[in-house]
Amino acid sequence: MFVWLASYPKSGNTLVRSMLAAYFFSKDGIYNFDLLKNINQFPNITLFQNLGIDIKNEKEVVKNYIKVQESFNKKNSVQFLKTHSYLFNIENNPFTDLKNSLGAIYIVRDPRNVVTSYAHHTNRTIDKAADDLINLSQMGGDLTNSEFSQRTKVYTGTWNSNYQSWKSFNQQNKYLLIKYEDLIKKKEKIFIEILNFIYELQKIKFKLEQSKFDNVIKTTSFSNMKKLEENGGFFENKIDQKTGKKIPFFNLGEKNEWKNLLDNKVRKKIENAFKKEMIELDYL
Repeated sequence: MFVWLASYPKSGNTLVRSMLAAYFFSKDGIYNFDLLKNINQFPNITLFQNLGIDIKNEKEVVKNYIKVQESFNKKNSVQFLKTHSYLFNIENNPFTDLKNSLGAIYIVRDPRNVVTSYAHHTNRTIDKAADDLINLSQMGGDLTNSEFSQRTKVYTGTWNSNYQSWKSFNQQNKYLLIKYEDLIKKKEKIFIEILNFIYELQKIKFKLEQSKFDNVIKTTSFSNMKKLEENGGFFENKIDQKTGKKIPFFNLGEKNEWKNLLDNKVRKKIENAFKKEMIELDYL
């Protein structure tokens, strides 16, 4: 069964995945990028292609979301799946269902900080990035692109619709909301909450492996992950189309603070667009 690790892009999904990968898929909790390969991304156009689905026909792709999930769902064990998709229903075709999904961990981040990180990651201006958060509902879908992340069409929804959609898991008591800011400030406490939630979903008593836990906390620090990227590269890097060089994924970390980076025009645009959700999340 799948535990979804859902978020809008550049909201902390990689950090949560890294911590879970180090805890569940290593012997000692010491993190390295290869461990992330244990947590797949969905949708992944290759999975559809492998099942003989016509990936040039987007309606056929969407219609087969559940079929593809069923094809690699290990019912007797927990699998983690990363997604930046909103929890949609397109022409009666759902993104997932409870037969495949054990629960969802949703990672949210202040959109005023998302926008600067997103702008760097996509090589856009901050103003254009803000427009994307507010208006853009899908990303990718270029089957001719050599970058894996660009070949698969992902229906992200807008920043607020992405956040709102995953709340439906809360009706089943299968939902955990994590604020990126809390994860950074109270890393040990929040990670314990995440682990507890995962074990509760399985109805298994949680027993912490302390030494492994301590290594996870230490080796998934921003400084260490940035160093790992500099030394050996990170397979999820995007390529700058103008220079052909990789765009650093681990860029500013905690230094990415909107109060220092965002002009008032963009700040007001974001706050006006997402006022309801930002108040609800205590960002305003």
